[in-house]
Amino acid sequence: MSRTIELNRKTKETDITLALKLDGPRGAALDLGLPFFEHLLNALAFHGGFHLQITARGDVEVDPHHLVEDIGLVFGDALTRLRSDQVLARFGHAVIPMDEALSEVTIDASGRPCLVYQAEYPQSRAGTFDLALIKEFLTALSVKGGLNLHASCRYGENSHHMAEGLFKALGRALAAAYTPGTETVVLSTKGSLE
Repeated sequence: MSRTIELNRKTKETDITLALKLDGPRGAALDLGLPFFEHLLNALAFHGGFHLQITARGDVEVDPHHLVEDIGLVFGDALTRLRSDQVLARFGHAVIPMDEALSEVTIDASGRPCLVYQAEYPQSRAGTFDLALIKEFLTALSVKGGLNLHASCRYGENSHHMAEGLFKALGRALAAAYTPGTETVVLSTKGSLE
């Protein structure tokens, strides 16, 4: 079964090409025009142990919101396609410290979307990136990826550290949840994830 997905999404607001290789080389090749968001996604891919390649353009002169959200939608769609092809471990969890900050992510790749997100960033931006956009990305990822996703920045003094720790934890939790299952049946007492 393939653990590689390639997708394109083009709207009037964004144009995104994404390749996700769960068994590929660790890291990312990103061209988004949003340096801090690229930094976050690179941390996610590297610590998740997979390869993420994204080329994306959007109406960032209006607001980066559309581009960040749509990248979440495409990434989530890739995860849904991977989940539909095979039996997975299903659950993933990671807690990551980064200097004074501690962030946590727990995932159930159940096909039933739900996002619980808790973060109180002391600075509203990291570089020029509005940290409120992280919730938009996580919402889109959860909905399109069918993920029960709990993400929290437990504490921290530096918003950059908090957000980066969160994306590292997201990568590790995704890696655990999308590990091929050792079972031959779907991991659900009702026999179906959805």
